[in-house]
Amino acid sequence: MVRTQIYLTAQERDGLAHLTRSTGKKFSELVREAVNRLLDQSGPAKRDAVLTATAGLWKDRNDLPDFTAERAGWDRRHS
Repeated sequence: MVRTQIYLTAQERDGLAHLTRSTGKKFSELVREAVNRLLDQSGPAKRDAVLTATAGLWKDRNDLPDFTAERAGWDRRHS
């Protein structure tokens, strides 16, 4: 592990101190958990979850062009 110094507001420090007492976890452990949660929420796993949730979103739309035909004009193999 790498030692890192951070600045917290009094409210943030007090909130974490309360959590250390109520959970029995160390202050640094709670900070690492929070950092890991943030990384999970904004990293590749989040991206994959969003893509999975939106897959097929337009499947029942009938107001969109035929993308297969549209794309055929872009494909270099057919030009």
